[in-house]
Amino acid sequence: MQFRTLVSLPAGTDEIRHADRLLLWGSCFTEHIGAHLRAARFRCLQNPYGVLYNPSSIAAALREVLEAKRYEADDLFFDRGLWGSRMHHTSFSDPDRDECLRRVNDSLSAASAFLPQADWLLLTFGTARVYAWKADGCIVGNCHKLPERLFTRRLLSVEDICAEWRPLLERLHAVRPQLKVLFTVSPIRHAKDGMHGNQLSKATLLLAIDRLCQEYPFCRYFPAYELLMDELRDYRFYADDMLHPSTLAVDYIWDCFCRTYFSAATLRVMKECEAVGKALDHRPFRPGSEAHLQFLAQLEAKVRRLQEQYPYLEFPEVLPSR
Repeated sequence: MQFRTLVSLPAGTDEIRHADRLLLWGSCFTEHIGAHLRAARFRCLQNPYGVLYNPSSIAAALREVLEAKRYEADDLFFDRGLWGSRMHHTSFSDPDRDECLRRVNDSLSAASAFLPQADWLLLTFGTARVYAWKADGCIVGNCHKLPERLFTRRLLSVEDICAEWRPLLERLHAVRPQLKVLFTVSPIRHAKDGMHGNQLSKATLLLAIDRLCQEYPFCRYFPAYELLMDELRDYRFYADDMLHPSTLAVDYIWDCFCRTYFSAATLRVMKECEAVGKALDHRPFRPGSEAHLQFLAQLEAKVRRLQEQYPYLEFPEVLPSR
């Protein structure tokens, strides 16, 4: 007997391989999946602007990356002792304006170099609700806890999202014809919108993504939202705030992702990488002892064998990147 509703995973999907380059962008759910991908030694670049929640800000950031934008001092604002960018997460903010600019531009340059080589673009939309800066009407990526009176808050429509993403998807595909775009909707609920408002927001995202996937054959959808809402329909799968998925829930969604996009051969490589990761996490009882040095030599030899077989795997903690 089945005591839960199972979500059908996408069938006949393209395989994600270790040789692929993955660019991840979106809400904090991206951070969870990105952590698993990095631990499995996939070649990832994750959230070059920090966490972004709405599809309009993600689109604007991708356009800046495509144009290799360079931020100047006038693009920043100063508040409560910190310089920051309204397009970027607070992790880029700094008391020193030049340091903030350096962080922003270094990350943007890395993304501009990575995007034309990317094989997959993984996008997680969190909310269709946006905040526009009243002074110029531009939608911001982060409000930086500035007074709400400085913003206009509204809900994007399905057509708003599709109208912004159609030309962007076409431009991305022209730059990298083999690029595949994988959409997900974050299962994290935005309680500030109210539960009904959150459902309207998520429904808007789901409808827009479905329309884009129908129009563009290189676009895919993975049901992360449905897995938590329908298959793991129990508060034991939530964190203490009852809004974010628990570690167990994230691990389950990751397992579903693995079964959907990874071949048996890729899963075997992941298992070997996981063994190396566990060895790297090991804290020696006597660092520098003969036993510890022998352990390190064996670990280095194992990594070298892996890299000889799979040259694209990187273990900078053990061996310098090639």
